Amino acid sequence: MISEKLDKAIREVPNFPKKGINFKDITPLLMDAQLTNGIIDAFISQLNGIQLDAIVGIESRGFLFGFLLANKMGIPFVPIRKVGKLPGETLKYKYNLEYGSSEVEIHKSDIQKDWNILIHDDLLATGGTACAAAELIKQLGAKVAGFAFVVSLDFLNGKEKLTQYSDNIISLKDY
Repeated sequence: MISEKLDKAIREVPNFPKKGINFKDITPLLMDAQLTNGIIDAFISQLNGIQLDAIVGIESRGFLFGFLLANKMGIPFVPIRKVGKLPGETLKYKYNLEYGSSEVEIHKSDIQKDWNILIHDDLLATGGTACAAAELIKQLGAKVAGFAFVVSLDFLNGKEKLTQYSDNIISLKDY
């Protein structure tokens, strides 16, 4: 089962990035081609029956599996980046973090009206960045068909925030 394989491979780094936080490090997953293929296959099997026109990946670790998934499904991959990283005309969305705020952007021309979009990131924590991505998708006239995460930190209740956009929330490993 993919959840058990992920649990064995994900490295926990205590007190990173600050004391009291146990960071879930996915970099060991990237060193295992067979496990990476298993992750993509697990996402595809859970997305069965969901119509998708594109996958949006959130900078930067959402690019890793998001691009592979889009490529294997034969659909476009669209990056959502931190402000100032995209060269074309963009749409920006500012959102609050626990301490301060952040802002993300997407190329306006990369998403078509009425498209069904899957939003992907490596990890779901509080849901703030995924909600910001969903707001960008909505503002461009597309639909959030679902969310996909390798890992979800369920004790931070991020999934509850995402249900306003879609009930299709996939995580391969929940902590």
